[in-house]
Amino acid sequence: QLQLVESGGGLVQPGGSLRLSCAGSGFTVDYHAIGWFRQAPGKEREGVSCISSSGGSTNYADSVKGRFTISRDSAKNTVYLQMNSLKPEDTAIYYCALRRHYVCSGSFVLADFGSWGQGTQVTVSS
Repeated sequence: QLQLVESGGGLVQPGGSLRLSCAGSGFTVDYHAIGWFRQAPGKEREGVSCISSSGGSTNYADSVKGRFTISRDSAKNTVYLQMNSLKPEDTAIYYCALRRHYVCSGSFVLADFGSWGQGTQVTVSS
């Protein structure tokens, strides 16, 4: 059974950093494209970043480019999202999911992703 479990969320001040983890079980993260999404209260879920299988090409939403970095640790079967220079508008529940294709595209279509994790809350506030 494919499963993804997010962790690493919390409360951080503006300008601070957090690293989110997305641990996979029942599959090998190296062989799948994996995306990070977020959903703020009252807003739709939006794509944040994606990392492709094997070669590991990456995509980012314009709102996080230059601040967030997605990476993969094969030994731990985990995908990370390093978030720096956090802003209050980054406050949301963050989710990871498997893309139904091996390569990320330039867009984040929810229907292209499945096996969603339960999410981890990130709150950016002073």
